[in-house]
Amino acid sequence: LVSAAENAAVRTRTGLAAGHALDVASIQLDHTPVTDAQDGGGAPTTGAQPLGRLADTELGVWELSAGTMYDVEANEVFVVTAGSGLLIIEPLSDLPEQRIELFPGVVVQLSDGMRTTWIITEALRKFYVLPLTPRATAENAGAAQ
Repeated sequence: LVSAAENAAVRTRTGLAAGHALDVASIQLDHTPVTDAQDGGGAPTTGAQPLGRLADTELGVWELSAGTMYDVEANEVFVVTAGSGLLIIEPLSDLPEQRIELFPGVVVQLSDGMRTTWIITEALRKFYVLPLTPRATAENAGAAQ
């Protein structure tokens, strides 16, 4: 059994460490407005919190408020943990346009250079994994990925 103190620690932790749990839903994120070029309507905002590293990757949480945002992606894998919306990926190389319904439990892989439109109906939170490259950091784990 887990004690109340241990449960409280899980809910308030903002870093991920081996052998410990983290409540992604409880992490407080400071939001900032997306750039004018990214704002597709609804004045969306984003917030991110890096949680740690595993091998050559960064692990973190990213959130997008309701609204529409345009973006150019970096390599990333993410799992939606809360919220809903639609992710439209423009055609790229041999990949035709993709429309992905976003809801808790959906796993998505994005590739460097993909142009996307995020149409979010309920604030979307995701747990992300980014390779550690000069372009992929917490500052762009959603906005200008």
